[in-house]
Amino acid sequence: MPASSREQTASRPVRIAYLVSHPIQYQAPLLRRIAAEPGIELHVFFRSTVSVEGYFDKEFGDRVEWDVPLLDGYRSEFLPAFGPADDFTRWRPFNHGLFGRLKAGGFDVLWVHGYSIWFNLLALAEARLLGMRTFLRDEATLISRERSPLKTVLKKIFHRVLDRFVDCYLTIGTLNRDYYLAQRVNPGKLREIGYAVDNAYFRGLCEKAAETREAFRRSLGLEPGRPVILYASKLTARKRADELLAAHGEIRREKRLEPPPYLLIVGSGELEPELRRRVAEEKIPDVHFLGFRNQSALPAFFDLCDVFVLTSQHEPWGLIINEVMNAAKPVIISSDVGCGPDLVRDGENGFILPVGDISGLVKALEKILGDRAEGERMGAASARIISDWDFERNVCGLLKACRSVGLIADNRGEPT
Repeated sequence: MPASSREQTASRPVRIAYLVSHPIQYQAPLLRRIAAEPGIELHVFFRSTVSVEGYFDKEFGDRVEWDVPLLDGYRSEFLPAFGPADDFTRWRPFNHGLFGRLKAGGFDVLWVHGYSIWFNLLALAEARLLGMRTFLRDEATLISRERSPLKTVLKKIFHRVLDRFVDCYLTIGTLNRDYYLAQRVNPGKLREIGYAVDNAYFRGLCEKAAETREAFRRSLGLEPGRPVILYASKLTARKRADELLAAHGEIRREKRLEPPPYLLIVGSGELEPELRRRVAEEKIPDVHFLGFRNQSALPAFFDLCDVFVLTSQHEPWGLIINEVMNAAKPVIISSDVGCGPDLVRDGENGFILPVGDISGLVKALEKILGDRAEGERMGAASARIISDWDFERNVCGLLKACRSVGLIADNRGEPT
């Protein structure tokens, strides 16, 4: 049911300008959904073309070209820049022209993604000059990075100033909300919008993959009937795939599961040579390095696996957990993965472990893989939990934010 059927909109659609760094594969379907909402007119301003043209991802260590449409289904444009705009950092590109576009467009709201970029802060100030409402969405949590005591104090001072330029903080989840509260922003400005993926898209691909599951298993050289542990992310130190490799090695050396599991590692990055060296030196059996796979190829792996593991440190959210839960699979994550409090219920659809707890990871894997019925029960719980964490939730949250600043009438049809 469209969110608009649950909301009483004003006499004309709310005109929202959304400022974001570049087209992002996770965001594109959400932007299409927002653009389809009758009560909203959306126009997206991108600062860089980096993801559209294909680019070398330093963390993947490979060239990335996304195989999903990034610009279809919503109005957008790339802001002009002084110098090249095919790369993106905190300081580049040097864009210009946003103020004039906001003024000419007659927008009601400027929605900014990310506050740690100078251009976004300037944009918030410009929107204020134009009398626009301002929304901010960011991924920060109290565990998303290390912060010294001095930086923690400076953050609070910074947010005290930032709070004057923001009407609504669109929180992505519990830990993100807790972060803003810790910075002492006005709690009345917090509006939950949630971090979601296109559930229908991933469910559909996973269901389709199930039809050819055994053929896909054979194509990877895997024996039928043996459990599969899946890791799919960048192979960098922060992602800590070495801990999963250590847990798998212990399970195989001590023959703690029968039949023995496979470990599939999907992804690439700077840690890959070291992981391959350890597999060879320690003679860890049945580890398959499968390289970078594009987004549309991942559901086949989600469908094939019996459990998905993400033991990252300082992970703001972990959208791949949303994706794999749509395949009805149990998940194991570290306590540093930001989606944990919202999506992973310890013992119900998976487990949340302290960072670095390899023995706990071994026990969690044994519990899920050693009892097929238990693993299926947890997987069903994942599908149930993620079904309510979707784009409709996002759109409802966005409309509620618009209502809270007087741009949409309340449920009685009276101006707020």
